[in-house]
Amino acid sequence: MQKEEVQQGLERFIAARTGGPVTVSNLARLSGGASRETWSFDADTPQGRIEGILRADPVPGAPTIPGRELEYHLIKAAWDAGVTVPEPLWDGDDTFPVKFFVMRRVPGETLGARLIRGEQYAKAREVVPYQLARDLARIHAIREADHPELAGLERPPEGKTSAEAQLDHYETSYRTAELDPHPVFELAIRWLRQHLPPPSELVLVHGDFRLGNFIFDETGVKGILDWELAHWGDPMEDLGWLAVKSWRFGGRLPIAGVGTREAFIEAYEAAGGRKVNRQHFLWYEMFGNLKWGVITMTQAATYLTGRSRSVELAAIGRRTAETEIVLLELLEGRWD
Repeated sequence: MQKEEVQQGLERFIAARTGGPVTVSNLARLSGGASRETWSFDADTPQGRIEGILRADPVPGAPTIPGRELEYHLIKAAWDAGVTVPEPLWDGDDTFPVKFFVMRRVPGETLGARLIRGEQYAKAREVVPYQLARDLARIHAIREADHPELAGLERPPEGKTSAEAQLDHYETSYRTAELDPHPVFELAIRWLRQHLPPPSELVLVHGDFRLGNFIFDETGVKGILDWELAHWGDPMEDLGWLAVKSWRFGGRLPIAGVGTREAFIEAYEAAGGRKVNRQHFLWYEMFGNLKWGVITMTQAATYLTGRSRSVELAAIGRRTAETEIVLLELLEGRWD
């Protein structure tokens, strides 16, 4: 959408909800990928200034997964559950030719390496693991029976556990994208098949809960972002993904680079999370490293086969070897 169209549409939309008139200023499109448009703005309303974010689908009639309406309901359910998320203000209407919603803007930082290295974040490094544990426990307390508006989220197919369905999905992606042999991935897949965890109650899983996907400042976590991969699944999936080595950004500790597994597990359970089976947790950490390795490989294949000339995809593809080293360490029982 063009800037003038967004400004005029926002002024009409917000005025109808606040009693108008409304003036929108400081409107700027943020980077956010091709799957959505994200605009930052300030809106002066009869009720005061709103520092807001507009999230919109990029093309009329082209649904994204999840669509903006479902993303709004996800964030609303999380907000109602006490999760640290930006406040969702309004779901969209027909103001724009695409689906959209509006939420409050949260100031802060998202770059993981800055949390790990920044002197100003020393206090944040102490509290972030406990804050993440609390938020994750609250996310996993959200049940479909209480939120029929989230029924459209993906779930494991009938007859398969969440772990088995996730492993099937990424093994298929691996087989499809494989251009060269990757014996470490073969070993990891075999190990994961042989050690599948038992069935688990399905809960809301964030799907990409990691350092880099939450806003933080000197006091710690300010907002959990990036709900695009949310689904109904095994809560241990989020715990294992958070511990993946690539998401530590050089930090020496496994949980977001700044926390230990045991302290995080204790905090998660104390906040109301499910009782954690350590082997179940480690299975998902192994799986998470395989998953990221497959993603790097598929992105490299997209570049190497000419489907995209993105240098970013090529650069990410070079990280496949990093995940193979980590998987070998884990297969040997070296959990740092």
